[in-house]
Amino acid sequence: MAASVGWRNPDGPSYKEQIDAWHQTRINSLKSETGWLNLAGLFWLDNGKNSIGRGTDFAVSFPVADAPVDLGTLYLEKESVRFVPKAGASVSADGKPITEPLVIFTHNQKPVVLAHGSLRWFIIRRGSKYGVRLRDLDSPNLKEFQTIDRYPVDESWRVKARLETPTTPTTIPIIDVLGLTSQQPLAGTLVFERAGKTYRLDAVEEGDKLFILFGDPTNDHETYGAGRFLYADRPASTGATSENRLIILDFNQSINPPCAFTPYATCPIPPKQNKLAIAVTAGEKRYGEH
Repeated sequence: MAASVGWRNPDGPSYKEQIDAWHQTRINSLKSETGWLNLAGLFWLDNGKNSIGRGTDFAVSFPVADAPVDLGTLYLEKESVRFVPKAGASVSADGKPITEPLVIFTHNQKPVVLAHGSLRWFIIRRGSKYGVRLRDLDSPNLKEFQTIDRYPVDESWRVKARLETPTTPTTIPIIDVLGLTSQQPLAGTLVFERAGKTYRLDAVEEGDKLFILFGDPTNDHETYGAGRFLYADRPASTGATSENRLIILDFNQSINPPCAFTPYATCPIPPKQNKLAIAVTAGEKRYGEH
């Protein structure tokens, strides 16, 4: 979730109320059909033919409901994935039954989401690996989830940062939990002060936001061990003066990565230069044991 809290109107809600409302939106997002709480599996495909169904007799083995069901076959060929339905299998896309072979993934199109009962699945790519990401809209995780513990809202953790942009296009290596490394374009380095000391965080781009992966000493016991995520609005201008590159880093909006909620996510890990020496006692605390 990349939304951010705007600065308060004197006649509007308080800062704490804004953060609380933002956090509720975050909770709603996690519980939505496209949220992280309903993930039920991640299955890496072999090149060529991959049988798919509910039960253990398939290369892609979805959980069984009333009885095993053969859903069809996935073919991974030349960076695309084609689904061939089993005759009579109840599989749909966009609410329409699939009766003929259908390309559900290529490198230049949005993956097609397939459905069978409460299950939803689509293809993800990580490096040279292609996998089936499975959702279950009846996942027990949705029923068990209540909320996420947070530090008390502390406005002092809403800090001004200066964005230092690279003079030439630059990339930084980002490693994910699979051990895969990708080179991400560096949007800039955010420089801020806290208690008289200066800190720096590299940011990459995600849509119209700056995306920051960071770690700090709270990861040892209080927050997620592999670090947290933070989004920030881009500056209104990237002109020559430093004032034009000032942005707000609101650590009260620090969030757990998807891997805190499910073992079926492939989260990036903060680069070593983004491991802060200061304890960030703001934002979400540790959730779960993933």
